[in-house]
Amino acid sequence: MLLTWIAEVADEPLVFDPDHPLEEWETNTWWLGPDDGPAPSVAEVVAAFRATADGIRRRTAEMPYDGPATFYVWHDVQAGQLRCSTGSVGPDQLPFGGPYYPTEELEPIVEGYLADEDPGVVRWEELQEVDDRAGWSEPEPEPQPFPVWVAAVGA
Repeated sequence: MLLTWIAEVADEPLVFDPDHPLEEWETNTWWLGPDDGPAPSVAEVVAAFRATADGIRRRTAEMPYDGPATFYVWHDVQAGQLRCSTGSVGPDQLPFGGPYYPTEELEPIVEGYLADEDPGVVRWEELQEVDDRAGWSEPEPEPQPFPVWVAAVGA
């Protein structure tokens, strides 16, 4: 089922409007979670995303939009999902609120997703005790950049 969902992304509505990034995000972003079927292999998922990027690239070429466009995929560990989106930006301007790094290596992202035994679940042993004494606070650790696979699909 996951492979079918990925393939269907190539035919979903697609909006390129740099002046309205929220509309782009809402239209062009998809969340792909675990399903009940047998898990596909890393190679199958990677091939499906590459084929989807090719399909979006062909569609973009037929549209009146002639600016930069990027199709990108990441593993949202907290939600336990693979997510993908297309935006009218280059790979260094993706609309994330935290640090990320663009990569051409999709396999490690897919491997991390497929290896997640309890998607979206934080295990008890991974929780940290919080000292809630008044006036005491430890600085928040800097968020670590996460990998995002990018594919140019526009000019």
